[in-house]
Amino acid sequence: MNDEYYMREAIKEAKKAEAKGEVPIGAVLVLHDEIVARAHNLRETEQRSLAHAEMLAIDEACRKLGTWRLEDAVLYVTLEPCPMCAGAVVLSRVDKVVFGAFDPKGGCTGTLMNLLQEERFNHQAEVVSGVLGEECGEMLSAFFRKLRRQKKDMRKKLSE
Repeated sequence: MNDEYYMREAIKEAKKAEAKGEVPIGAVLVLHDEIVARAHNLRETEQRSLAHAEMLAIDEACRKLGTWRLEDAVLYVTLEPCPMCAGAVVLSRVDKVVFGAFDPKGGCTGTLMNLLQEERFNHQAEVVSGVLGEECGEMLSAFFRKLRRQKKDMRKKLSE
């Protein structure tokens, strides 16, 4: 299997999020060429700020494997991780992060900063960016266009 294969699996998770009205972000965690955890954004559904796809996938993997150390694991995520998720990667010792779309407002694996390769931390992770990035980015852009259109339509109805 290759990075594109696993990113397509993360995209499947993102589509599950979108079907629930969530921001379409998905993640899969792979260990020794096997997906051990899958997750998608559930912040709105669960009303929990911690319910990011990456956090949920890391948590599921830890529970399933019976360890907080996810050495040799690779996390695939459709959007560049935020500071919280990048921190969880470092603390859980994930070996590598592969992401699709860059996040210019919150990305912390290369865009705003790179927490995964900060030498002052006790763990660094390899970063591969832009895998199926156009597809991942368009999914997010389309979601937010639709959301803006719905809000505009709602305001219009209220003013009638």
